[in-house]
Amino acid sequence: MTQGFVADASVAIGWVHPAHATTHTGALLDAIAEGATLEVPALWPLEVANALTVLVRRRKLTDAERQAGLGWLRRLPLRVDHEMASLAFSRLSELASAHQLSVHDAAYLELAQRQGLVLACKDGPLRKAARQCDVSLWG
Repeated sequence: MTQGFVADASVAIGWVHPAHATTHTGALLDAIAEGATLEVPALWPLEVANALTVLVRRRKLTDAERQAGLGWLRRLPLRVDHEMASLAFSRLSELASAHQLSVHDAAYLELAQRQGLVLACKDGPLRKAARQCDVSLWG
Protein backbone atom coordinates (compact mmCIF):
# COMPACT_ATOMS: atom_id res chain seq x y z
CA MET A 1 0.00 0.00 0.00
CA THR A 2 1.16 3.53 -0.75
CA GLN A 3 1.54 5.53 2.46
CA GLY A 4 0.65 8.78 0.79
CA PHE A 5 0.24 10.42 -2.56
CA VAL A 6 -0.46 13.78 -4.14
CA ALA A 7 -3.54 13.92 -6.38
CA ASP A 8 -4.38 16.78 -8.68
CA ALA A 9 -7.87 18.10 -9.34
CA SER A 10 -8.40 15.84 -12.38
CA VAL A 11 -8.30 12.82 -10.08
CA ALA A 12 -10.96 14.28 -7.78
CA ILE A 13 -13.19 15.04 -10.76
CA GLY A 14 -12.89 11.37 -11.72
CA TRP A 15 -14.11 10.45 -8.23
CA VAL A 16 -17.24 12.57 -8.67
CA HIS A 17 -18.04 12.37 -12.39
CA PRO A 18 -18.19 8.85 -13.89
CA ALA A 19 -17.15 10.02 -17.37
CA HIS A 20 -13.82 11.17 -15.89
CA ALA A 21 -13.21 8.01 -13.85
CA THR A 22 -10.45 5.56 -14.72
CA THR A 23 -9.14 2.35 -13.19
CA HIS A 24 -6.43 4.50 -11.60
CA THR A 25 -8.91 6.89 -9.94
CA GLY A 26 -10.70 3.88 -8.48
CA ALA A 27 -7.43 2.39 -7.22
CA LEU A 28 -6.58 5.69 -5.53
CA LEU A 29 -9.87 5.59 -3.64
CA ASP A 30 -9.07 2.03 -2.58
CA ALA A 31 -5.68 3.21 -1.32
CA ILE A 32 -7.35 5.94 0.75
CA ALA A 33 -9.77 3.38 2.17
CA GLU A 34 -6.74 1.28 3.16
CA GLY A 35 -5.17 4.21 5.01
CA ALA A 36 -3.08 6.06 2.42
CA THR A 37 -2.84 9.79 3.02
CA LEU A 38 -4.09 12.13 0.31
CA GLU A 39 -1.85 15.21 0.21
CA VAL A 40 -2.91 18.27 -1.77
CA PRO A 41 -1.73 21.84 -2.22
CA ALA A 42 -4.04 24.52 -0.82
CA LEU A 43 -5.38 25.32 -4.30
CA TRP A 44 -6.85 21.81 -4.71
CA PRO A 45 -10.27 22.54 -3.15
CA LEU A 46 -10.60 25.67 -5.30
CA GLU A 47 -9.71 23.85 -8.51
CA VAL A 48 -12.03 20.95 -7.75
CA ALA A 49 -14.98 23.15 -6.77
CA ASN A 50 -14.47 25.26 -9.90
CA ALA A 51 -14.24 22.23 -12.21
CA LEU A 52 -17.48 20.81 -10.82
CA THR A 53 -19.18 24.19 -11.24
CA VAL A 54 -18.04 24.31 -14.88
CA LEU A 55 -19.39 20.79 -15.45
CA VAL A 56 -22.80 21.98 -14.21
CA ARG A 57 -22.67 24.98 -16.56
CA ARG A 58 -21.86 22.66 -19.44
CA ARG A 59 -24.78 20.42 -18.42
CA LYS A 60 -22.49 17.42 -17.85
CA LEU A 61 -23.39 17.29 -14.15
CA THR A 62 -26.52 18.35 -12.30
CA ASP A 63 -26.30 20.83 -9.47
CA ALA A 64 -27.51 18.11 -7.10
CA GLU A 65 -24.64 15.87 -8.29
CA ARG A 66 -22.19 18.74 -7.79
CA GLN A 67 -23.43 19.35 -4.26
CA ALA A 68 -23.32 15.65 -3.42
CA GLY A 69 -19.80 15.40 -4.83
CA LEU A 70 -18.61 18.39 -2.83
CA GLY A 71 -20.13 16.91 0.33
CA TRP A 72 -18.41 13.59 -0.30
CA LEU A 73 -15.06 15.24 -1.10
CA ARG A 74 -15.30 17.37 2.04
CA ARG A 75 -15.29 14.17 4.11
CA LEU A 76 -12.15 12.72 2.51
CA PRO A 77 -9.22 12.38 4.87
CA LEU A 78 -6.71 14.73 3.31
CA ARG A 79 -3.76 16.81 4.35
CA VAL A 80 -3.69 20.29 2.84
CA ASP A 81 -0.24 21.80 2.30
CA HIS A 82 -0.13 25.57 2.66
CA GLU A 83 3.44 26.15 1.45
CA MET A 84 2.46 27.01 -2.12
CA ALA A 85 1.85 30.72 -1.47
CA SER A 86 5.35 31.21 -0.09
CA LEU A 87 6.82 29.28 -3.04
CA ALA A 88 4.80 30.92 -5.84
CA PHE A 89 7.37 33.54 -6.77
CA SER A 90 10.31 31.17 -6.49
CA ARG A 91 10.21 27.37 -6.74
CA LEU A 92 6.75 27.08 -8.34
CA SER A 93 7.49 29.69 -10.99
CA GLU A 94 10.83 28.03 -11.70
CA LEU A 95 9.24 24.59 -12.13
CA ALA A 96 6.45 26.01 -14.29
CA SER A 97 8.93 27.79 -16.54
CA ALA A 98 11.34 24.86 -16.79
CA HIS A 99 8.63 22.34 -17.70
CA GLN A 100 6.10 24.57 -19.51
CA LEU A 101 3.45 24.01 -16.83
CA SER A 102 0.92 26.31 -15.23
CA VAL A 103 1.97 27.45 -11.77
CA HIS A 104 -1.06 25.50 -10.52
CA ASP A 105 0.29 22.26 -11.96
CA ALA A 106 3.76 23.09 -10.66
CA ALA A 107 2.25 23.20 -7.15
CA TYR A 108 1.32 19.50 -7.41
CA LEU A 109 4.73 18.58 -8.80
CA GLU A 110 6.59 20.57 -6.14
CA LEU A 111 4.54 19.05 -3.31
CA ALA A 112 5.20 15.51 -4.54
CA GLN A 113 8.88 16.33 -4.94
CA ARG A 114 9.25 17.99 -1.52
CA GLN A 115 7.37 15.27 0.34
CA GLY A 116 8.84 12.38 -1.67
CA LEU A 117 5.35 11.21 -2.63
CA VAL A 118 3.82 9.56 -5.65
CA LEU A 119 1.94 11.95 -7.95
CA ALA A 120 -1.48 10.94 -9.28
CA CYS A 121 -2.66 12.99 -12.25
CA LYS A 122 -4.19 12.56 -15.68
CA ASP A 123 -2.51 15.61 -17.24
CA GLY A 124 0.06 14.68 -19.91
CA PRO A 125 2.44 17.64 -19.49
CA LEU A 126 2.41 17.28 -15.70
CA ARG A 127 3.14 13.56 -16.00
CA LYS A 128 6.02 14.32 -18.37
CA ALA A 129 7.45 16.91 -15.97
CA ALA A 130 7.17 14.45 -13.08
CA ARG A 131 9.19 11.87 -15.03
CA GLN A 132 11.83 14.50 -15.83
CA CYS A 133 12.04 15.41 -12.12
CA ASP A 134 12.22 11.75 -11.00
CA VAL A 135 8.87 12.00 -9.23
CA SER A 136 7.07 8.65 -9.14
CA LEU A 137 3.71 8.52 -10.90
CA TRP A 138 0.65 6.55 -9.91
CA GLY A 139 -0.33 4.24 -12.74
